[in-house]
Amino acid sequence: MFDFKQYKRGYFLPPVECNEWTKKEYIDKAPAWCSVDLRDGNQALIEPMGLDEKIEFFKMLVAVGFKEIEVGFPAASETEYEFLRTLIDNNMIPEDVTIQVLTQAREHIIKKTFEAVKGAPKAVIHVYNSTSVAQREQVFKKSKEEVKQIAIEGAKLLKKLALEDGGNFSFEYSPESFTGTEPEYALEVCNAVIDIWEPTSDNKCIINLPATVEMSLPHVFASQVEYMSKNFHNRENVILSLHPHNDRGTGVADAELGLLAGADRIEGTLFGNGERTGNVDIVTLAMNLYVHGVDPELNLSNMPELASTFEKLTQMTIDDRRPYCGKLVFAAFSGSHQDAISKGMHYRIENNPDLWTVPYLPINPEDVGRTYDSDVIRINSQSGKGGVAYVLEHNYGMLIPKKMREDLGYAVKDVSDNAHKELSPAEVLEIFEKRYKNHTPVFKLDGVHFKQVDGIEASVNIVKDGKEEVVTAKGNGRLDAVSIALSNFFGKPCNINCYEEHTLNNKGSESSAIAYVGINAGDKDYYGVGIDHDIIRASIDALVSAMNRSLED
Repeated sequence: MFDFKQYKRGYFLPPVECNEWTKKEYIDKAPAWCSVDLRDGNQALIEPMGLDEKIEFFKMLVAVGFKEIEVGFPAASETEYEFLRTLIDNNMIPEDVTIQVLTQAREHIIKKTFEAVKGAPKAVIHVYNSTSVAQREQVFKKSKEEVKQIAIEGAKLLKKLALEDGGNFSFEYSPESFTGTEPEYALEVCNAVIDIWEPTSDNKCIINLPATVEMSLPHVFASQVEYMSKNFHNRENVILSLHPHNDRGTGVADAELGLLAGADRIEGTLFGNGERTGNVDIVTLAMNLYVHGVDPELNLSNMPELASTFEKLTQMTIDDRRPYCGKLVFAAFSGSHQDAISKGMHYRIENNPDLWTVPYLPINPEDVGRTYDSDVIRINSQSGKGGVAYVLEHNYGMLIPKKMREDLGYAVKDVSDNAHKELSPAEVLEIFEKRYKNHTPVFKLDGVHFKQVDGIEASVNIVKDGKEEVVTAKGNGRLDAVSIALSNFFGKPCNINCYEEHTLNNKGSESSAIAYVGINAGDKDYYGVGIDHDIIRASIDALVSAMNRSLED
């Protein structure tokens, strides 16, 4: 039954107006990042990672630059426990990395967690209990005071066991289902925990506000965060953390507005893996900072390798359109987009600007390990002349004349449209060469000889239908003389209206020059291309191909 009347807004606004965050334009520094891939992300996999996979994933997170990594729920399963002990016993945790472990606010689970983390160089013990109206009424069937007492007893036990152990521990508390909790009550519970822990500047505590289920528009979440931030006890010694999920598809917006509202830290996962619709995507958050000129303090310079390793270890698939990392996020198929990108890239070459401002590309694809030849301009039936020309230039060093691009663009689009597929650069080159290079279905030239006689005189050996005839004509240049000879022989116009040439710097080519020739034959233009060490030879070959197309038509 699709009935909207069965739902209502289940969130709560703060008791006072909290909108200071609206006056901030952007986030000016990276938050503290905590990856929860190995716990929250792992528990959401159809097949959770094994020990070897978790170790490889941990090393990948360290390489990316995470300084805080939640490694699991060691009291929940033997694999989680074994993984944590492997990291500790084999000294696999770098000095600048803090591991984090999760535990419910239950005595036996907390005690087992401390056993599991014993000997860690430093660790965050993350304790939680649910505080929402739905959880209190339906799951625990407890009053507000009783639920608060669960948090208080858990906080006391953490402090007691940490003192007894003597290890290097700090504490984190999460009022799980914060988004479904009355803000005044969530604040009351969090402050009770803060008062027990008595954090200092040398040993701050973390209060983590999970959007366990997204319930509101992001601006409401930001107001809730600001209310909490303004009213925490001992605020200067409290690290305000956020743990957004993505049920409404606005996890990134929740995190960003929450940072504006006073949060210091973000818990999330690579590529947004997590329960249901996932956790907040740290890759997107970090790259959003990057594109605003803010150091994200994470190294995402090899996105293809990061994505490939993630998919291998989790057996999850990253969507082709996922921001910054999807296979198609930099791809332009539209003709107008391709033309703008091509012109933007030429502008960069000509002007060498300090800032990146290429149309349709928010960042330089090379910054995240992508390439222009296979990732940016992609050719299909929607592509335009600018995109086709860009592919030939970028991949093969060919500078297609503007007059010629429309004819070439239509030829490539026709092939793609009929084949119902995207065309590779090699296929575009094949179409180009078949249409314009050495195209001689009507006639060929067996030789051309020039003499300086009142300008240039050309003797042109024309081979047609197996017969050869020498035609002589004068012109104001070699190519002009040959065109006049062809026009006279075939009784058809061969007026050159486009001529361009350049050195062909292509490693795969034995030739050194390319010439493009366009002719007007009545009411239509035709084009040809020639490639040869000798530019005159290349020019004549291009003219011959263009005239053949005219006669064939």
